[in-house]
Amino acid sequence: MTATEPVDLTVADLHPALGDPALTSMNFLNEVSERYPAAVSLAAGRPYEEFFDLAAVHRHLDTFHRHLTDDLGHSSEQARRLLLQYGRTKGIVHHLIARNLAVDEGITVDPEAVVVTVGCQEAMFLVLRALRAGPEDVLLAVAPTYVGLTGAARLVDLPVWPVAGGPSGVDLADLSAQVRRARAAGLRPRACYVMPDFANPSGVSISAEDRRRLLTLAAEEDLLLLEDNPYGLFHSADGPRPPTLKALDTGRRVVYLGSFAKTVLPGARVGYVVADQRVAGADGRTGPLADQLAMIKSMVTVNTSPIAQAVIGGRLLENGCSLVVANTRERSAYTRNLRHLVTGLRRRFPGTAAVRWTVPAGGFFVVVTVPFPVDDALLDRSARDYGVLWTPMAHFYDDTAPVCALRLSVSAVTPQQIDVGLDRLAALITDEVARRAG
Repeated sequence: MTATEPVDLTVADLHPALGDPALTSMNFLNEVSERYPAAVSLAAGRPYEEFFDLAAVHRHLDTFHRHLTDDLGHSSEQARRLLLQYGRTKGIVHHLIARNLAVDEGITVDPEAVVVTVGCQEAMFLVLRALRAGPEDVLLAVAPTYVGLTGAARLVDLPVWPVAGGPSGVDLADLSAQVRRARAAGLRPRACYVMPDFANPSGVSISAEDRRRLLTLAAEEDLLLLEDNPYGLFHSADGPRPPTLKALDTGRRVVYLGSFAKTVLPGARVGYVVADQRVAGADGRTGPLADQLAMIKSMVTVNTSPIAQAVIGGRLLENGCSLVVANTRERSAYTRNLRHLVTGLRRRFPGTAAVRWTVPAGGFFVVVTVPFPVDDALLDRSARDYGVLWTPMAHFYDDTAPVCALRLSVSAVTPQQIDVGLDRLAALITDEVARRAG
């Protein structure tokens, strides 16, 4: 080979995860959406865009800047450097995140146990990278599982073992059985990933009683719980929200993953992880797991954009650090859309057992079960010939078995778009049933 001859690679020359369906799933769904821009999208779990306000971004930044100077006593030069220079790896709004968790969730946490990340996706990656110490380590995850978690686990060579979910959100007997099975095989289950509130993709929530049982089981099995909570504020029922696992956690069993993508602004790309588990160093001193995650982060993204953090911090400050207060309009819109979608499904599929759906108590997602396998080819045909997008549930299972279900999202559409999308979906389902029967 000459010095000027180009070097070509194959996927086989790269990390094995790069050919894995978990990593290609999001790109495929985005590509379908781009190919058919006129299709009504009931696929994307994006927040409602009508409430986005560019002027508010500048206001939030100014609010946080005043907080630095007026509340924290920074000089103008110090505040300018804090916002515009490379920043602290753990973040600069960690104290406001701790305050938000206390106000909205009843969680008391040392701000030094918080690492501010580039979206919740980085938070997942940091935790999984830290937990994967050797080839014997495995991660348990309630199935169906958010594909971003599965993909991150692939990148750090951490096998994911599915745990049955079901209508209660997690099958505790199956979780215990999977732990025993893994240990009998000489493996070490490090943690179990759960999304207790309106899970993506199932929409299912874990009851308050089962949350306590899950914590008890985690203690008995010496297992960490990775709690992901992007949708917990969007409860559509009256009455108090159930406590998070972290709020119930008295033994530091829960690593809490948070995101501001749904509650403030996805474009800011700011998330966080609360990791207050104590880690003993070689010198005998102990510190929070957050310190170890920050070391990994320093080699991955160095720090999360201080300007993006300032936008989030300003929004928190303007609402007394309560995202419940800040998301009153959003919660109302998502509740309206969720009810509209469920009512629309009932109207289009009356008294039919072949097509059924979940009725979640909040969040973004409804799962529709149909009498035929749902795959990417059907999605492509749905977008091209019927003008409606949705997500095949097969993307959220870690095997190749056919799945006769699809996920609908209500978060980024209007009631009128929901009606159009459901009409088109009903036509697709009716035609597909007839085609297979004929």
